[in-house]
Amino acid sequence: MNSDSTPEALSRFVQIDQWIFEVKSVRAIRVNDFGKPYSAIANLTLNGNSAYIDGLLTREGEDFTREDYQSFVKMSQKLGLDTVNFDRFKQQRRVSDTVKVPAIDRIKPDLKLVKA
Repeated sequence: MNSDSTPEALSRFVQIDQWIFEVKSVRAIRVNDFGKPYSAIANLTLNGNSAYIDGLLTREGEDFTREDYQSFVKMSQKLGLDTVNFDRFKQQRRVSDTVKVPAIDRIKPDLKLVKA
């Protein structure tokens, strides 16, 4: 399996004969080898240049890590997305959040210097 670390654009449209097939949904599983038991799962629904992450579940005792986050950023870049939306629970309340996808040549967020 290819674990591509360089973000290259993926086409979200494929034309076969007189049909154009558009990718509107992606299922993501955290696993080293396809077909093996996975430790996390998420669904991404694509709409224009935005995506909504739905149903992110991890096994009990497993966290969604910084490395996991970076994988989602890379995939979002490959799909040409501008923003990703998701819901999470904070203090037993559901909170909606939107993350701006960084440009394909930058994965780390901008740092702002402030005077002390």
